[in-house]
Amino acid sequence: MIGTRMTAIGSYVPEKKLTNFDLEEMVETTNDWIVQRTGIHERRIARSDEFTSDLCVAAVEDLMRRYNKTVEDVDMIIVATSTPDFPYPSVASIIQNRLKIKQAGAIDLGAACAGFVYGLHTANSLIRSGLHKKVLVIGAETLSKVTDYTDRSTCILFGDAASAVLVEKDEDAEDFIGFHLGSDGSGAQHVYQTSLANKVNDVELIDTKYLVQNGREVFKWVVRKVPKSIEQLLEKTEAGLDEVDWFIPHSANLRLIEPICEKIGHPIEKTLYSLEKFGNTSAATIPLALDLGVRNGKVQNGDKALLYGFGSGLVHAGQLLKINFDEEVNTPRPL
Repeated sequence: MIGTRMTAIGSYVPEKKLTNFDLEEMVETTNDWIVQRTGIHERRIARSDEFTSDLCVAAVEDLMRRYNKTVEDVDMIIVATSTPDFPYPSVASIIQNRLKIKQAGAIDLGAACAGFVYGLHTANSLIRSGLHKKVLVIGAETLSKVTDYTDRSTCILFGDAASAVLVEKDEDAEDFIGFHLGSDGSGAQHVYQTSLANKVNDVELIDTKYLVQNGREVFKWVVRKVPKSIEQLLEKTEAGLDEVDWFIPHSANLRLIEPICEKIGHPIEKTLYSLEKFGNTSAATIPLALDLGVRNGKVQNGDKALLYGFGSGLVHAGQLLKINFDEEVNTPRPL
Protein backbone atom coordinates (compact mmCIF):
# COMPACT_ATOMS: atom_id res chain seq x y z
CA MET A 1 0.00 0.00 0.00
CA ILE A 2 1.27 3.49 -0.87
CA GLY A 3 2.09 5.56 2.22
CA THR A 4 2.16 9.32 2.74
CA ARG A 5 4.38 11.43 4.98
CA MET A 6 4.85 15.10 5.81
CA THR A 7 8.59 15.49 5.37
CA ALA A 8 9.24 19.21 5.95
CA ILE A 9 7.60 22.41 7.20
CA GLY A 10 8.32 26.12 6.84
CA SER A 11 6.70 29.43 7.78
CA TYR A 12 6.86 33.14 7.13
CA VAL A 13 5.23 36.14 8.80
CA PRO A 14 5.53 39.80 7.77
CA GLU A 15 7.85 42.05 9.75
CA LYS A 16 5.30 44.66 10.80
CA LYS A 17 3.62 44.05 14.17
CA LEU A 18 0.20 45.38 15.13
CA THR A 19 -0.07 45.23 18.91
CA ASN A 20 -3.10 45.62 21.10
CA PHE A 21 -1.68 48.96 22.22
CA ASP A 22 -1.59 50.07 18.58
CA LEU A 23 -5.26 49.13 18.28
CA GLU A 24 -6.07 51.25 21.34
CA GLU A 25 -5.13 54.25 19.17
CA MET A 26 -7.35 53.09 16.29
CA VAL A 27 -10.64 51.90 17.82
CA GLU A 28 -12.42 51.94 21.15
CA THR A 29 -10.70 49.03 22.86
CA THR A 30 -7.94 48.20 25.37
CA ASN A 31 -5.14 45.69 25.59
CA ASP A 32 -6.77 44.08 28.65
CA TRP A 33 -10.13 43.78 26.90
CA ILE A 34 -8.58 42.08 23.85
CA VAL A 35 -6.43 39.67 25.86
CA GLN A 36 -9.28 38.74 28.17
CA ARG A 37 -11.67 37.99 25.31
CA THR A 38 -9.31 36.51 22.70
CA GLY A 39 -5.89 35.70 24.14
CA ILE A 40 -4.29 37.71 21.32
CA HIS A 41 -1.47 40.17 22.10
CA GLU A 42 -0.26 41.09 18.62
CA ARG A 43 -0.51 40.14 14.97
CA ARG A 44 1.62 40.61 11.82
CA ILE A 45 0.57 42.85 8.93
CA ALA A 46 1.74 42.58 5.32
CA ARG A 47 3.16 45.60 3.54
CA SER A 48 0.96 47.32 0.96
CA ASP A 49 3.05 45.69 -1.79
CA GLU A 50 3.20 42.27 -0.08
CA PHE A 51 0.55 39.70 -1.01
CA THR A 52 -0.41 36.11 -0.23
CA SER A 53 1.83 34.71 -2.98
CA ASP A 54 4.83 36.55 -1.49
CA LEU A 55 4.19 35.03 1.93
CA CYS A 56 3.80 31.58 0.36
CA VAL A 57 7.09 31.76 -1.51
CA ALA A 58 8.91 32.88 1.64
CA ALA A 59 7.37 30.01 3.64
CA VAL A 60 8.48 27.44 1.05
CA GLU A 61 11.96 28.97 0.98
CA ASP A 62 12.10 28.58 4.77
CA LEU A 63 11.10 24.91 4.37
CA MET A 64 13.77 24.30 1.72
CA ARG A 65 16.53 25.95 3.74
CA ARG A 66 15.71 24.18 7.00
CA TYR A 67 15.38 20.68 5.52
CA ASN A 68 17.68 20.97 2.49
CA LYS A 69 14.75 20.24 0.20
CA THR A 70 14.19 20.98 -3.47
CA VAL A 71 10.78 21.60 -4.99
CA GLU A 72 11.53 21.45 -8.71
CA ASP A 73 10.03 17.95 -8.81
CA VAL A 74 6.82 18.81 -6.92
CA ASP A 75 3.92 17.52 -9.03
CA MET A 76 1.02 19.34 -7.31
CA ILE A 77 0.74 22.67 -5.49
CA ILE A 78 -2.26 23.28 -3.21
CA VAL A 79 -2.73 26.71 -1.64
CA ALA A 80 -5.44 27.09 0.98
CA THR A 81 -6.40 30.75 1.15
CA SER A 82 -9.34 33.13 1.33
CA THR A 83 -7.22 36.12 0.32
CA PRO A 84 -5.61 35.31 -3.04
CA ASP A 85 -3.71 38.03 -4.89
CA PHE A 86 -6.37 37.80 -7.63
CA PRO A 87 -9.61 35.88 -8.24
CA TYR A 88 -7.49 34.38 -11.00
CA PRO A 89 -4.73 33.49 -11.79
CA SER A 90 -4.38 31.29 -8.72
CA VAL A 91 -1.79 31.85 -6.04
CA ALA A 92 -0.61 28.29 -6.73
CA SER A 93 0.16 29.16 -10.37
CA ILE A 94 2.12 32.23 -9.30
CA ILE A 95 4.14 30.09 -6.88
CA GLN A 96 4.80 27.46 -9.57
CA ASN A 97 6.39 30.13 -11.75
CA ARG A 98 8.35 31.90 -9.02
CA LEU A 99 9.80 28.67 -7.61
CA LYS A 100 10.57 27.36 -11.12
CA ILE A 101 8.59 24.15 -10.67
CA LYS A 102 8.57 22.74 -14.19
CA GLN A 103 5.64 20.33 -14.26
CA ALA A 104 2.97 20.56 -11.57
CA GLY A 105 -0.74 20.94 -11.13
CA ALA A 106 -1.62 24.14 -9.31
CA ILE A 107 -4.86 24.91 -7.47
CA ASP A 108 -6.15 27.27 -4.81
CA LEU A 109 -8.46 25.63 -2.30
CA GLY A 110 -11.25 27.64 -0.71
CA ALA A 111 -12.26 26.25 2.67
CA ALA A 112 -11.48 29.28 4.82
CA CYS A 113 -10.04 28.42 8.24
CA ALA A 114 -10.36 24.68 7.56
CA GLY A 115 -8.47 25.05 4.29
CA PHE A 116 -5.10 23.68 5.37
CA VAL A 117 -6.61 20.46 6.73
CA TYR A 118 -8.60 20.05 3.52
CA GLY A 119 -5.35 20.59 1.64
CA LEU A 120 -3.61 17.84 3.63
CA HIS A 121 -6.54 15.51 3.00
CA THR A 122 -6.38 16.24 -0.73
CA ALA A 123 -2.61 15.74 -0.88
CA ASN A 124 -2.85 12.44 0.98
CA SER A 125 -5.62 11.26 -1.36
CA LEU A 126 -3.65 12.20 -4.49
CA ILE A 127 -0.54 10.38 -3.30
CA ARG A 128 -2.30 7.28 -2.00
CA SER A 129 -4.15 6.99 -5.32
CA GLY A 130 -0.78 6.59 -7.03
CA LEU A 131 -1.28 9.65 -9.21
CA HIS A 132 1.15 12.00 -7.43
CA LYS A 133 4.37 11.69 -5.47
CA LYS A 134 5.28 15.08 -4.04
CA VAL A 135 2.77 17.78 -3.05
CA LEU A 136 3.23 21.24 -1.58
CA VAL A 137 0.40 22.22 0.78
CA ILE A 138 0.36 25.83 1.90
CA GLY A 139 -1.99 27.70 4.23
CA ALA A 140 -1.64 31.45 3.73
CA GLU A 141 -3.56 34.68 4.27
CA THR A 142 -3.23 38.44 4.04
CA LEU A 143 -6.40 39.11 6.02
CA SER A 144 -5.28 42.63 6.89
CA LYS A 145 -6.20 43.58 3.32
CA VAL A 146 -9.87 42.65 3.88
CA THR A 147 -10.18 43.79 7.50
CA ASP A 148 -12.16 46.89 8.44
CA TYR A 149 -9.98 48.74 10.95
CA THR A 150 -12.93 50.78 12.16
CA ASP A 151 -14.76 47.61 13.29
CA ARG A 152 -13.38 46.58 16.67
CA SER A 153 -15.19 43.22 16.58
CA THR A 154 -13.02 42.01 13.69
CA CYS A 155 -9.89 44.16 13.51
CA ILE A 156 -8.62 42.88 16.87
CA LEU A 157 -8.60 39.31 15.55
CA PHE A 158 -6.91 39.00 12.19
CA GLY A 159 -3.32 38.85 10.96
CA ASP A 160 -1.19 37.68 8.05
CA ALA A 161 1.02 34.58 7.75
CA ALA A 162 1.93 31.58 5.62
CA SER A 163 3.04 28.04 6.45
CA ALA A 164 3.94 25.26 4.04
CA VAL A 165 4.45 21.52 4.31
CA LEU A 166 5.86 19.04 1.85
CA VAL A 167 3.83 15.83 1.58
CA GLU A 168 5.62 12.95 -0.10
CA LYS A 169 5.10 9.35 -1.11
CA ASP A 170 6.69 6.95 1.40
CA GLU A 171 6.07 3.22 1.05
CA ASP A 172 6.81 2.62 4.73
CA ALA A 173 4.75 5.44 6.20
CA GLU A 174 1.31 5.14 7.77
CA ASP A 175 1.24 8.67 9.09
CA PHE A 176 -2.21 9.83 7.91
CA ILE A 177 -4.33 7.89 10.36
CA GLY A 178 -7.83 9.23 9.83
CA PHE A 179 -9.98 12.22 8.91
CA HIS A 180 -13.41 13.76 9.33
CA LEU A 181 -14.95 16.38 7.04
CA GLY A 182 -18.20 18.32 7.13
CA SER A 183 -20.14 21.42 6.20
CA ASP A 184 -23.26 23.29 7.31
CA GLY A 185 -24.11 25.70 4.53
CA SER A 186 -27.21 26.89 6.40
CA GLY A 187 -24.85 29.13 8.37
CA ALA A 188 -23.08 30.61 5.36
CA GLN A 189 -24.31 34.12 6.22
CA HIS A 190 -22.37 34.20 9.49
CA VAL A 191 -18.87 34.67 7.95
CA TYR A 192 -18.49 36.16 4.48
CA GLN A 193 -17.03 38.69 2.11
CA THR A 194 -19.35 39.76 -0.70
CA SER A 195 -18.32 39.42 -4.33
CA LEU A 196 -20.50 38.78 -7.39
CA ALA A 197 -23.46 37.91 -5.14
CA ASN A 198 -24.71 39.71 -2.04
CA LYS A 199 -27.38 37.30 -0.82
CA VAL A 200 -27.09 33.79 0.65
CA ASN A 201 -29.79 31.60 2.22
CA ASP A 202 -32.23 34.42 1.31
CA VAL A 203 -30.29 36.71 3.67
CA GLU A 204 -29.19 40.11 2.34
CA LEU A 205 -25.48 40.55 3.08
CA ILE A 206 -23.66 43.77 3.90
CA ASP A 207 -22.18 44.77 0.55
CA THR A 208 -18.61 45.56 1.50
CA LYS A 209 -15.09 44.71 0.41
CA TYR A 210 -14.30 43.75 4.00
CA LEU A 211 -14.68 40.49 5.90
CA VAL A 212 -17.91 40.31 7.94
CA GLN A 213 -18.36 37.93 10.87
CA ASN A 214 -21.15 37.18 13.33
CA GLY A 215 -18.86 36.02 16.10
CA ARG A 216 -21.64 35.01 18.48
CA GLU A 217 -23.26 32.62 15.99
CA VAL A 218 -19.94 31.16 14.86
CA PHE A 219 -18.94 30.58 18.49
CA LYS A 220 -22.17 28.68 19.22
CA TRP A 221 -21.79 26.53 16.10
CA VAL A 222 -18.14 25.66 16.78
CA VAL A 223 -18.67 24.71 20.43
CA ARG A 224 -21.66 22.58 19.47
CA LYS A 225 -20.22 20.93 16.34
CA VAL A 226 -16.47 20.51 16.69
CA PRO A 227 -16.30 18.38 19.89
CA LYS A 228 -18.84 15.93 18.45
CA SER A 229 -16.91 15.77 15.17
CA ILE A 230 -13.66 15.08 17.00
CA GLU A 231 -15.37 12.20 18.80
CA GLN A 232 -16.53 10.83 15.43
CA LEU A 233 -13.00 11.05 14.02
CA LEU A 234 -11.56 9.17 16.99
CA GLU A 235 -14.28 6.51 16.77
CA LYS A 236 -13.62 6.07 13.06
CA THR A 237 -9.89 5.55 13.64
CA GLU A 238 -10.41 3.51 16.84
CA ALA A 239 -7.99 5.88 18.56
CA GLY A 240 -8.30 7.10 22.11
CA LEU A 241 -7.84 10.73 23.06
CA ASP A 242 -5.08 9.56 25.42
CA GLU A 243 -3.08 8.58 22.32
CA VAL A 244 -3.13 12.18 21.03
CA ASP A 245 0.02 14.04 22.01
CA TRP A 246 -1.02 17.40 20.55
CA PHE A 247 -4.38 18.93 19.71
CA ILE A 248 -3.99 21.67 17.09
CA PRO A 249 -7.29 23.48 16.45
CA HIS A 250 -7.80 26.51 14.27
CA SER A 251 -6.43 29.47 16.28
CA ALA A 252 -9.51 31.65 16.04
CA ASN A 253 -9.76 32.74 19.65
CA LEU A 254 -8.39 31.25 22.86
CA ARG A 255 -11.84 31.62 24.48
CA LEU A 256 -13.15 29.33 21.74
CA ILE A 257 -10.38 26.76 22.07
CA GLU A 258 -10.84 26.43 25.84
CA PRO A 259 -14.46 25.13 25.77
CA ILE A 260 -13.57 22.69 22.96
CA CYS A 261 -10.76 21.26 25.09
CA GLU A 262 -13.08 21.10 28.09
CA LYS A 263 -15.80 19.27 26.16
CA ILE A 264 -13.46 16.63 24.68
CA GLY A 265 -11.46 16.30 27.90
CA HIS A 266 -8.09 17.35 26.47
CA PRO A 267 -5.68 19.47 28.56
CA ILE A 268 -5.00 22.97 27.25
CA GLU A 269 -1.32 22.35 28.07
CA LYS A 270 -1.22 19.75 25.28
CA THR A 271 -2.92 22.09 22.81
CA LEU A 272 -0.96 24.15 20.28
CA TYR A 273 -2.13 27.49 18.94
CA SER A 274 -0.55 30.43 17.14
CA LEU A 275 -2.87 33.27 18.07
CA GLU A 276 -0.98 34.97 20.91
CA LYS A 277 1.61 36.65 18.70
CA PHE A 278 0.05 36.20 15.27
CA GLY A 279 -3.72 36.49 15.73
CA ASN A 280 -6.26 34.64 13.62
CA THR A 281 -4.52 33.89 10.31
CA SER A 282 -7.32 31.64 9.00
CA ALA A 283 -5.86 28.88 6.77
CA ALA A 284 -2.37 29.51 8.18
CA THR A 285 -3.15 29.10 11.89
CA ILE A 286 -2.88 25.31 12.12
CA PRO A 287 0.39 24.78 10.21
CA LEU A 288 1.84 27.85 11.93
CA ALA A 289 0.97 26.40 15.35
CA LEU A 290 2.49 23.07 14.33
CA ASP A 291 5.66 24.78 13.16
CA LEU A 292 5.92 26.79 16.37
CA GLY A 293 5.73 23.48 18.23
CA VAL A 294 8.53 22.06 16.07
CA ARG A 295 10.67 25.18 16.51
CA ASN A 296 10.41 25.24 20.31
CA GLY A 297 11.06 21.50 20.63
CA LYS A 298 7.62 20.53 21.92
CA VAL A 299 6.63 18.49 18.87
CA GLN A 300 8.80 15.44 18.28
CA ASN A 301 8.81 12.81 15.58
CA GLY A 302 6.54 9.95 16.60
CA ASP A 303 4.02 12.27 18.25
CA LYS A 304 0.40 12.03 17.18
CA ALA A 305 -1.35 15.29 16.37
CA LEU A 306 -5.05 15.95 15.95
CA LEU A 307 -5.61 18.89 13.61
CA TYR A 308 -9.08 20.45 13.43
CA GLY A 309 -10.07 23.44 11.30
CA PHE A 310 -13.43 25.22 11.21
CA GLY A 311 -14.74 28.41 9.67
CA SER A 312 -16.73 30.13 6.94
CA GLY A 313 -19.03 27.86 5.05
CA LEU A 314 -19.70 26.77 7.73
CA VAL A 315 -17.09 24.12 7.01
CA HIS A 316 -14.90 21.93 9.22
CA ALA A 317 -12.16 19.31 8.79
CA GLY A 318 -10.08 17.12 11.08
CA GLN A 319 -6.98 15.01 10.49
CA LEU A 320 -5.24 12.63 12.89
CA LEU A 321 -1.65 12.03 11.87
CA LYS A 322 1.77 10.99 13.09
CA ILE A 323 4.53 13.59 12.96
CA ASN A 324 7.50 12.26 11.01
CA PHE A 325 9.49 15.13 9.49
CA ASP A 326 12.96 14.71 8.05
CA GLU A 327 15.81 15.91 10.24
CA GLU A 328 16.35 19.65 10.04
CA VAL A 329 19.68 20.58 8.47
CA ASN A 330 19.59 24.28 9.39
CA THR A 331 18.20 26.03 12.45
CA PRO A 332 14.90 27.85 11.87
CA ARG A 333 15.11 31.62 11.73
CA PRO A 334 13.02 33.40 14.39
CA LEU A 335 9.52 34.43 13.37
